[in-house]
Amino acid sequence: MTSSHASPASVEGSDPAKVSIVREFINHGRLNMVLIGLLGLGSVTGTLAFPYLVGKLIEAIQAGAPLLLPSLWMVLAGLGGAVAGAIATFLVGRTGERIVGRLRGRVMAHSLGMRVRDIKEEGVGNLAARLSADSFQIKAAIDIGPLQLPTSALILVGTLTIMGILDWVLLLITLACFAAAFVVIGFLMVSLRKKYKELQDQIGILSDNFVSQMQAVAAIKAYRAESLVLRRLTARADALADLGVSASRVESMLVPAVTLGQQIALVGVLVGGGTRVISGDLDLPTYIAFLLYLLQMVGPVVMAVSGLTTIQGGMIARGRFENVFALPTEKAFKPEPDAGGPEAPQQDALRVRQEEKACAVSFSGVSFGYGDGAPVLQDVNFDVPTRGLTALVGLSGSGKTTILDLIERFALDHSGAITFFGHPIEDLSLSKVRQNTAYVDQSFTLVHGTVRENLNLGRESEVPERRLAEVLQMVGLDETIAALGDGLDTEIGGSTDLSGGQRQRLALARAILSDAPLVLLDEPSSQLDGVNEEKLRLCVREMARDRAVLMVAHRISTVQHASKIIVLDRGQVAAEGTHEELLHQSPAYTLLVTEQTLNRKSETDEGQLVPL
Repeated sequence: MTSSHASPASVEGSDPAKVSIVREFINHGRLNMVLIGLLGLGSVTGTLAFPYLVGKLIEAIQAGAPLLLPSLWMVLAGLGGAVAGAIATFLVGRTGERIVGRLRGRVMAHSLGMRVRDIKEEGVGNLAARLSADSFQIKAAIDIGPLQLPTSALILVGTLTIMGILDWVLLLITLACFAAAFVVIGFLMVSLRKKYKELQDQIGILSDNFVSQMQAVAAIKAYRAESLVLRRLTARADALADLGVSASRVESMLVPAVTLGQQIALVGVLVGGGTRVISGDLDLPTYIAFLLYLLQMVGPVVMAVSGLTTIQGGMIARGRFENVFALPTEKAFKPEPDAGGPEAPQQDALRVRQEEKACAVSFSGVSFGYGDGAPVLQDVNFDVPTRGLTALVGLSGSGKTTILDLIERFALDHSGAITFFGHPIEDLSLSKVRQNTAYVDQSFTLVHGTVRENLNLGRESEVPERRLAEVLQMVGLDETIAALGDGLDTEIGGSTDLSGGQRQRLALARAILSDAPLVLLDEPSSQLDGVNEEKLRLCVREMARDRAVLMVAHRISTVQHASKIIVLDRGQVAAEGTHEELLHQSPAYTLLVTEQTLNRKSETDEGQLVPL
């Protein structure tokens, strides 16, 4: 059996946000599609033939003819239809799993490519719900749509056609009895669609809330807030359950409505058909066959009704997928160049600029704000030389981390000019900017995986083990990693995890191993003790010999030897210079130093030694 793996563009059509399950199913394999169709027709034929063959068997009984051949045909029809249906169902299920697997992969790829701000707004838990609840809804719709709904429709149409051929009067009686049931079903389906949409949206919100709370579980436990958080989550889960019960209440009326229609039709056919048999207008075998077709008709009707509700859930899930795919990715702002394309010379230009001692980063009149809030940065101007340590200091909320976000292109839509090694940063692809930047974020984030994988994150080839050991020794982690069960190949997280300070130093080691000409450090000493803070200073000094290091610092002791210190105050550059120059020229900097000095003196008086 063959299957094709079309590109996303060919599968999804011209609109990259659209999810076309039908087109996905067709493109998955033409032969697969044809085989499913033939097997479905075989199942329909066997189902439709069985009541007719029962009538023939009754004729043979009445005529005293041999019963072996009619009985054999009945067995073959029933067995053949069942086997064909089973194989077709398996093929549809297998194809559905592959389609959903590709859809999940597309969600993960798109989510990783989204802007950081959009990921936060959408919610990690809500994105994760696309991989679970929404994917299951799509899979359920695929299981129903390509096979069960068409075969049910064919069986229903075929049954009604044969019933009309057998006796059109009884067919009219049947349709009249079912008409009221179909009107009720129509109203129920409209109501169900609204409830399913609300239900799936609320599942995503609950997932996001739960993920957020679990990420903060240490703080929750520290403040003994488990009961409070549980009450809030339970209240939302109870509301979700109530909504599910409401949907189930409506859904529970569908099958009884069909069954009631069938029962009314059965009474009508028994009375009308019995009268026609007695009058001689209808023979007994035909009458029995008609009754069997009537009894058989409820199956495809129920399948069609329940299938349509499942399809509705799948369509709502598809809409939730499309909402994610409609969110812009970072590549939409600067497409990645092809190999050897026009972007390629810019990497060489970066190196030339670096050799010519152009600024690594330059801000000129840069202002920035998040959404409709107050501006975070206002008319910011500064330069970061290509070598040496440049420090950003200031009170919390002064815009230090935002500056790093603008350089890394996590934040966009700023005014003013930012240049990166002499190039307007907007003219460079995201890949080029980040390829030339090493970054240690404020949360010193590590990825799920081994120590080795974290140290080699983003590299095309692994760093030699000798070099890894050397850098781990620089940051004071060599003995810690060696003591782990599998050393460098130890999985981080779960039963084996690192302390906050150890994770911070491992993230710093990853930046040291990078050959990027610009290193961004966001509060790298926040969880370091005096001994390891000194090791940090030595590591930064080593990196700053031949690279540009821009460090956001809270502790003045970490950056007092920086070649340049930039003081931020309420989103503006208040002063810049060396430590000694700023002590004489900047009241804002002097205030920071004085406050930290007083804090250190207080800690020293309590018996703690805090280095300056």
